[in-house]
Amino acid sequence: MPRYAPASSISYSFGPGPITPAVKWIIIVNVAVFVITTFVGRVAFGYFGLIPVQVIEHGWAWQLATYMFLHAGVWHILFNMLGVWMFGVSLEQRWGTTFFLKYYAVSGLGGAVTLLAVSLMPFSATAPAYDTVTVGASGALFGLLLAYALYWPDRPIMLLLVFVPARIFVMIYGGIALLNTFQPSRGIADAAHLGGLIFGYLYLRGGRGGLTAEIKYRYLKWKMNRLRRKFDVYSGGRSDWNGKIH
Repeated sequence: MPRYAPASSISYSFGPGPITPAVKWIIIVNVAVFVITTFVGRVAFGYFGLIPVQVIEHGWAWQLATYMFLHAGVWHILFNMLGVWMFGVSLEQRWGTTFFLKYYAVSGLGGAVTLLAVSLMPFSATAPAYDTVTVGASGALFGLLLAYALYWPDRPIMLLLVFVPARIFVMIYGGIALLNTFQPSRGIADAAHLGGLIFGYLYLRGGRGGLTAEIKYRYLKWKMNRLRRKFDVYSGGRSDWNGKIH
């Protein structure tokens, strides 16, 4: 006779599960900095937010890292930290804390580098970025989102009250970031979002060795192809060889 579990034994869960160490400390640090800047005022943004002209002309390189711990308002930090928790926990459980922190840092720094590059482009739409302050963890968050979609492409994520697969979610937001990067008068640093996606992807392509391993692999592959052309070597033998084996 079939048995059914009593109603009291049925449990429901929301989110990725218990918070992991790196995700917990990322959230704690961001919230602490937000509270401090709330009392200090936005004068801190001028020193620790990302302003390309100060990095390039004055050498304030620390802004490449510090900008991702600052947020412009309650909703800004709320949604960013919610995203770090939702996507970061599963990734840290899969990778471990050390690699997760490296990946988070690479994505955030990649967002900053991309924003610097975009601010130097000779377009009227991108010129205002050169002396505009950018803050937020969105660059690193977009890197987490990309990795999440690569590992679990079919997991549903809500987008405008509709659930879509994670891979589609990333494609949509990546396309939006690309288009908005070259739109004038944008209040959101979409170039940093785009950079988080790009650098996160490149870092994952290098595996645990990161970008260094990827560069070495590409160099060795190019060198081997060059040697094959030089010595007229082809995989599987020469296609024009008509000899027979006796």
